[in-house]
Amino acid sequence: MTSKVAEEALGYEQARDELIEVVRRLEAGGTTLEESLALWERGEELAKVCRRRLDGARARLDAALAEEEEAGTEGDAE
Repeated sequence: MTSKVAEEALGYEQARDELIEVVRRLEAGGTTLEESLALWERGEELAKVCRRRLDGARARLDAALAEEEEAGTEGDAE
């Protein structure tokens, strides 16, 4: 499989698109058990990459909103 560094280099859209392809291949069938297991494992890795990217985006958004809120309350105190 891929290394952690290679996974982290994937952007959200890349990981999502590859995950969609993995799911499509699994749903289509016609793969051996070994191939199916490898696809499943890759799908799990890609799902984790997507989750980390989304969690990171959510944290950045929350931080930006908190900064905006702080700036708003500091302006009110003056």
